[in-house]
Amino acid sequence: MKLAMIGFGQAGGKIVDKFLEYDDRTGSGIVRSAVAVNTAKADLLGLERVPEENRVLIGQTRVKGHGVGADNELGAEIAEEDIDEVQSVIDNIPVHEIDAFLIIAGLGGGTGSGGSPVLAKHLKRIYTEPVYGLGILPSSDEGGIYTLNAARSFQTFVREVDNLLVFDNDAWRKTGESMESGYEEINDEIVKRFGILFGAGEVTGDSEVAESVVDSSEIVNTLASGGVSTVGYAAEQVTRESSGGLLSRFKSDGSDDNMDAANTTNRITSLVRKAALGRLTLPCEIDGAERALLVLSGPPTELNRKGIERGRKWLEEQTGSMEVRGGDYPVSDSSYVASVILLSGVHNVPRIKELQQVAIEAQENIDEIRAESEENLEQLVEDDEDELDPLF
Repeated sequence: MKLAMIGFGQAGGKIVDKFLEYDDRTGSGIVRSAVAVNTAKADLLGLERVPEENRVLIGQTRVKGHGVGADNELGAEIAEEDIDEVQSVIDNIPVHEIDAFLIIAGLGGGTGSGGSPVLAKHLKRIYTEPVYGLGILPSSDEGGIYTLNAARSFQTFVREVDNLLVFDNDAWRKTGESMESGYEEINDEIVKRFGILFGAGEVTGDSEVAESVVDSSEIVNTLASGGVSTVGYAAEQVTRESSGGLLSRFKSDGSDDNMDAANTTNRITSLVRKAALGRLTLPCEIDGAERALLVLSGPPTELNRKGIERGRKWLEEQTGSMEVRGGDYPVSDSSYVASVILLSGVHNVPRIKELQQVAIEAQENIDEIRAESEENLEQLVEDDEDELDPLF
C-alpha cells in the first residue's frame, strides 16, 4: 500500500521519520511522499529524513515558531488559518500514485492534537482517496491537560477521517525507563506493526510471490468500516537451514514433508492467537470487531495456505465477523515469521472510556481553579473598604 504520510506535530513528525528509515532498511516502498507540519521550528529541524522542502512551519505570525504550548484549540485555529501553506506542499504529492493519505499525530499535545482533524477534514473535501489517521494516546502519567487534549482530539479526529488507527502509549510504557528512550522504543513498535501491515502486497520484480496475496484493496476494504481500529502483532524466530546439508539429504525422500507442513501450520495458528489476544496497539475486546485482516510475513518456506486459512477461521469465530480477510507477505531474507492482525470497527474499548472520565475530571478541575484564581486575585487587588480608585 502506497501512502502519503503527513506527520502533524512533534510526535507525528518523528514517526514519519521512523517510517522513512523503515522504508530504507526494508525496501518496502510504503511511503510515497512524506510531509511534516509543526508550529515549533526546533521540532522540524530535529527531523532527519523528511525532505526539507516538505517541512511546513505554520502559525509564525501567532507563535513565532515556538509551538502552541499544549493548547490544542490554538493548534486547530492555526491549522485552519494556514491550511493553504500545508496544501501548497501537498500539491507536490503525486496523488495518482498513492492509495491513501495517513495523518499521524500525538493526541495529547497542542499542534498535532488540534491540527490533524482540521487537515483531515480539508483533505476529504478535496481528494477522493481515503484519509486515515494514526493517533497516539498519551500515557496516564503524563498529566491531566494531555489527557483532556487527547479525549477532545480523539472525538473530533474519529469523525473527520475514514478510519482512525490508534496506538495507546499507556499500554507500552515500561516502568523505570527514561521518557526519551521510552518514546524511541514506542515509535519503533508503531513502525514495526504498521510497516508490515501496509507493506503487504507491495512487490518488486525480484520479490517472492505470495500464495494468498494481500493487496492495498484488502486493507482499504477492511478499514472501510470506519470508526476505530487496533493492530495486533506476534513473531517467532525460525531456524534457516542451508541447502544440501545433512538435514536436507534426510528430507529428500519426502518422509518429513508432512511433519514440516504440520509444524508450519501449527506455528501460524499459534502466532495468530498471540497477535489477537496479546498486546494490541489499543487494548480492547476483539469480540464485535466489524472487520479484520490477517497478514503473515516471513520466509516463503515457513508460510502455507492451510495455516493462514485456519488462522482466518479462528479469527472469524473470535470476532463474530464474516468479513475477515487474510494472506501472506513473503520476505526471503527474514529469520522471523510474524503475524499482524488489523481489527477495524472495534467498540468495546475500556481505555477510551477511562480516558474520557479522567478528561472530564481534569476539565472540572481546571474550571474550578480558574474561578478560584479570579476570586483570589480580586481579593488581593481590591482594598477592603473600596476607597481606592484605579487609574482607568
